[in-house]
Amino acid sequence: MNNDIERILFDEEQIQTRVAELAAQITNDYQGKRPVIVSVLTGAVLFTVDLIKKIDLYAEMDFVDVSSYYGGTASSGTVKLLHDLKHSIAGKDVIIVEDIVDTGRTLKFLMELLEGRGATSIKVCTFFDKPAGREVEVATDYVGFDVPHEFLVGYGLDYENYYRNLPYVGVLKPEVYQKNDD
Repeated sequence: MNNDIERILFDEEQIQTRVAELAAQITNDYQGKRPVIVSVLTGAVLFTVDLIKKIDLYAEMDFVDVSSYYGGTASSGTVKLLHDLKHSIAGKDVIIVEDIVDTGRTLKFLMELLEGRGATSIKVCTFFDKPAGREVEVATDYVGFDVPHEFLVGYGLDYENYYRNLPYVGVLKPEVYQKNDD
């Protein structure tokens, strides 16, 4: 897998340092509250686990699975809810935890869904933000790193469901995904 990486953007130490900083910020902002951490499957799981361990608050955790990629390198433009929350979020403060915000379509879909279910507040914590890929205007409240408009893998980010387990984030060599996209 490592041979498929063009270059490493963030190593494991940089990642863990930033996770701790985000957790401290969330802990400070949510004093006296009990937020629901909604992790977006599957990419955000590693980030969510690291983050919630460092948040010093009572917090619930739930999961949703929404997708617009379906295994390719570009968004299909159509977002589907693949797995819904198990618990009600009505009257609760929600923090959506995403791996990456790219086009914004998935996040917009999810925010509208949760707003319709009566959340008191909704904030977004994404580990990676790719503003150059944005097609839909969405706000992010907590951002780990802004990233270039390149195909990234590692720390939950994948290509065809591989590379998620890399402890760093790197740029995937174009020849890896171009040969499969032909």
